[in-house]
Amino acid sequence: MAWLLLKINANEHNAETISDALMEIGALSASIEDANAETQAEQAIFGEPGDPPPGIWQENIVTAMFEHDANVADIMSRLQKEIKTFNTSILQYHTETIADQDWVRATQEQFDPIKITEKLWIVPTWHNAPNHDAINIILDPGLAFGTGSHPTTSLCLEWLTQQQNLNNVLDYGCGSGILAIAAKKLGAEVVVGVDIDSQAIVSSNYNALQNNVDINFYDANTFTQQTFDVVVANILSSALMVLAPALAKYCNVGGKLALSGILDAQTDALIARYSEWFNMDTPTKKDAWVLLTGSKR
Repeated sequence: MAWLLLKINANEHNAETISDALMEIGALSASIEDANAETQAEQAIFGEPGDPPPGIWQENIVTAMFEHDANVADIMSRLQKEIKTFNTSILQYHTETIADQDWVRATQEQFDPIKITEKLWIVPTWHNAPNHDAINIILDPGLAFGTGSHPTTSLCLEWLTQQQNLNNVLDYGCGSGILAIAAKKLGAEVVVGVDIDSQAIVSSNYNALQNNVDINFYDANTFTQQTFDVVVANILSSALMVLAPALAKYCNVGGKLALSGILDAQTDALIARYSEWFNMDTPTKKDAWVLLTGSKR
């Protein structure tokens, strides 16, 4: 069976309205993309982990999927009635037809094993490990943040592989559990993960089971006070500002701290905040993201 893709040119003012209206009309799916993607005019919009991008592109393409025999003229007429404030006669659009396919396989093909270092790989369950001598974390894309593909996660993973003595580790804002699992596989004796999202706790426990590692994951509201030699937090920079006193308390004197989820422009403020308790190192950068590390005084 084939499918009809209706692609409508839109701007930052009407793209979301058009997308929502198409779903109301009966589209099987609708998405908004940068009309200038993969060109020199492409707009780089950066959001923080777990958050949608701030704002929207100035020039967009709204793509909606319909049954192959859908009446495009009727859809555009209904769209005009749904959104009312926009005159669909001036909207430029075109259609494409795509053949049916194995959508599960097509989705899986987007996710290959990720090489963090020679020592550490992230491997989806449908792939064989490229390097059996390396530490391989078995992890599929899921609802919780953290697959290893985002610069903030890979920065933390690279840092963990460089630590000589992990001993006991706290992963605050564990998401998928990827950092906690990596720490355990890298030799940490005790690893604890904490998150405010119940789905993250479910995902983390499942992924730990997949990797045959023993880790305790807790809801942040029920987590009891403990201290650790290593504290890692890959979360929103705004949360890192608020949590600074708590993360400092969780870290032993002489212990190590690693913070990510930080954009370059947010670096100085966070260094100043955490310098109250830590001797902060020179930031490490990857793309537009920063890793901050330090030692507890």
